[in-house]
This record gives sequence, C-alpha cells and structure tokens, in this order.
Amino acid sequence: MGDPTGFMEHERELEPDRSPGERIKDWKEFHRHLPEAKLKVQGSRCMDCGIPFCQTGSIINGLTAGCPVNNLIPEWNDLIYKGLWKEALERLHKTNNFPEFTGRICPAPCEGSCVLGINEPPVTIKTIECTIIDKGFEEGWVVPEIPETRTGKKVAVIGSGPAGLACAAQLNKAGHLVTVFERDDRVGGLLMYGIPNPHLDKRVVDRRVRLLTEEGVRFVTNTEIGKDYPAGNLLKEYDAAVICTGATRPRDLPVEGRGLRGIHFAMEFLKANTKSLLDSNLKDKNFISAKGKDVIVLGGGDTGTDCVATSMRHGCRSLLQFEILPKPPFERAPENPWPQWPKVYTISYGQEEAMSVFGEDPRRYQVLTTRFAGDKKGNVKELHTIQIEWHTGENGRTSFREIPGTEKVWPAQLIFLALGFLGPEDSLLNQLKIERDDRSNAKAEYGKYKTNIEGVFAAGDARRGQSLVVWAINEGRQAARECDRYLMGSTNLP
Repeated sequence: MGDPTGFMEHERELEPDRSPGERIKDWKEFHRHLPEAKLKVQGSRCMDCGIPFCQTGSIINGLTAGCPVNNLIPEWNDLIYKGLWKEALERLHKTNNFPEFTGRICPAPCEGSCVLGINEPPVTIKTIECTIIDKGFEEGWVVPEIPETRTGKKVAVIGSGPAGLACAAQLNKAGHLVTVFERDDRVGGLLMYGIPNPHLDKRVVDRRVRLLTEEGVRFVTNTEIGKDYPAGNLLKEYDAAVICTGATRPRDLPVEGRGLRGIHFAMEFLKANTKSLLDSNLKDKNFISAKGKDVIVLGGGDTGTDCVATSMRHGCRSLLQFEILPKPPFERAPENPWPQWPKVYTISYGQEEAMSVFGEDPRRYQVLTTRFAGDKKGNVKELHTIQIEWHTGENGRTSFREIPGTEKVWPAQLIFLALGFLGPEDSLLNQLKIERDDRSNAKAEYGKYKTNIEGVFAAGDARRGQSLVVWAINEGRQAARECDRYLMGSTNLP
C-alpha cells in the first residue's frame, strides 16, 4: 500500500472520453487514458484491503461480485503508484490473457465490490487495467512467448471468441499444438463482430491474434465444424477438443407482425455493420442502415446499447430503447447490498450519444410490445405497446400486469431485437451428441469442463449461457487447464 491515506485525500477521476458530438461522426474508439501522473494518484486510492473483495470473482444472488479472473488488483495498483509499469503488466498478465479487452468492455464487477465503494466512489480499476496493457504494447513489453518444447498433442478449439482465445493461449503455453476453428471470415467471435468498433477497435483484437499466431496458435477461418468440417473427424485428427462457440441463439419476440421487413435481431445488425466497415469503410452498402429512420431498440442491455450507438452513427431520425424492467434506482436498494454488483441507474456510451442529439435518455421502462404493424408493402411502420407494472406474489415470484389505458403507438421503420440469447446453436452439439443442461447449454461441470464425450470439453457461454466476456476468459483458461490434465495426466496451468 503505497499511500495509506490516498483514499481519503483524492477523489475518483475517470479518463475523459471523446465528446459524444464528436465521436458519433466516426467509427473510432471513444476511450482515452488519464495521464500517468493522474493514474498514479488513482492507484493511491486503493486501500490494499485485508480481504480484497475486488478480486474474489464470486456469484452472489445471481450477480457477479469481484473479478472472475481473480486479477491481483491491489498489487498492480500499488505498482502503478510506485511507477513500476512493467512489473504491473507482469502481474496483470498472470491472471488475464487479454486485459486490453476487459479494460475496454468489461462492466467492471471489481469496482462494484471495491471496499472503498461502500461509502465513497470506488477505485478506477478498469481505467488502470486498460492503461497498463496499452502502455505495455506501446513500450514493446508485450512480445511473443513461444513454448520451448512441444508435447506433440493436438487440440482443436471450436470458436475464436474470448473463451476460445483464452483456451488456445493457455494450451499453447503448455506446449500443445492448437488449432482454432472459426466459422466467420475473421478471428475474434463476439469481440470481432458482436461489439462495435467505437467500443472495441478491431485493431486491438487483430494485434492480440497476431501475437497468438506468432506464439504458435493456428487459426482456420471460414470453417464451421459440422458443416465445412465433419464433426466426426475431430477426435480422429485431434487428441482433444474444446467447444467455445458461445451462446448465439437469439431470443425472439413472436408477436403479431414479427414477419414484417425492418425487424432484425441485434447481432444481424451489428455484425453486418462491422464487416462492411472493415471490408470497405461501409462503401459496399452491405449493412442495415438506420439513416433517416425512426429506430426502436427492444432490450436494455449492452447489446441494445451497441445498437443505439451504431444507429446514432448512421444518422437515424429518432431513437428509442424499450426495457420491460423498471428503471433502476440511483443508489443501491436495501436488497442489493455491497459487495453485490450494484443494480443502479447508469448512462452508457450509446445513451450518452443519443442524449447529445435528442436531448433525453432514449430508454423507456416497463414497456411491453404487443404487436408490430406494417404498410401495404410489408415493411414495419409502427410498434404498439402498453405500460406494465411489476408485483411480487405470495410465492415470492415477480410477475407483471398490463395497465389499461396506457396503450401507445410509436412510429418505427427499423426495429432491433436485443432481448438476450437462449444458448448455443444446436447443430454442433447434436452432431457430437453432447448432453445438455436444463437451459440447453453444453452440460459440463464448472471447474472440470468435461462433457459426456471422452476428450471433448466445453467452456464459456456455450457451457454457462450468456454471460460476461471476463467469465468467458475465466472459463477458457480453466478449460485449458483441465484439457491439459486430461492429455498429460497432470498440469502446471493455473
């Protein structure tokens, strides 16, 4: 603990993001870093607690508390305060293969569990993490670490999202020959096509993929296992396989008018936009444009926010975001105590951008969509809703009821469904005859990751369902450890 009274002397300070009015004119990242002198001050606010809840990575009442990859947060905070950046990078990489991803897109459950956050604004952990890794790349400290020896064992990793990349990185460190299969034309999965460029610049993803390639990981794109490559050949050609395909089956909204043109799943919109941006800087027009349209996003999560931000950059005429849940409180509710993740009202980057143009938060709460209406050509033109109210029954379960007289019609020529995901797609799991859990995910015990098929493991969203990128990295790392143990009889992987 470099400064025993730092948390009493200094206020929390975040990096100044690019202004909303400026950044909606381009597709560049909106993140910026604090100067090193200010980062040192922010590092001094860390209390070096006897029990650092920030790095626990536990689940409390269904919510993540602390860092799932167990980052050694107080240690690198202290090193930053002392100016020991290279040492801080080494501590960061001990637990997290990709801090450049989590430092940008993780919602930072570590900060929600910061002890200082009980009665003061928490330490700026996420900002410090991102600055450490970016400085590491800038200074040339992040270099390929090629294994000195190879085991001769071949492992197939299916999917190149955060779980697949973390798994591949760790298995490669153990000396195995790792091949990562990706069905899209670029490596990165969710990181590449699920998160817009302003939130995560794809050069950041490509930079890490190049490093993994130099370290010996082999990537095969445009190859879907079970379609382009027979699933039955996996264990004939590889000694083990790890399924990291994610939970990519979107939740639909089967109400009247769903078949009208102009209603799209969020990922259909986001993926096409990023691909066109990378292929041609949007000149090929192979994307769904929100320009000049009244846009409504259904769903209040991160994916919905990404749809908001993308639509703002297209130049939509109006934009609203509907959420079926109540508006969160401005402070923790009594039933949401520290160190749980704080379910409080926040404004993310997409809403901030919409507010800068339209003057108000685009979100509307406790809104239920009842039907879509279209024009004579089959295009959506309206969205019909009714307000709802939530209540808790005698059995403790919450449910909602419609409020008569609150029906409303909203103009909309473009509607995005960002309602979450139901689990992994069926094709691969069915072909490999993988058992499912009661939520249709690949059945594999947390911490062991073995499926019912000998030599096949599962990790990330394909195993746990839709979750955070940092949980995917956690599971990818641990699945690599268990796969290594299976192949070699023991393991040195963490």
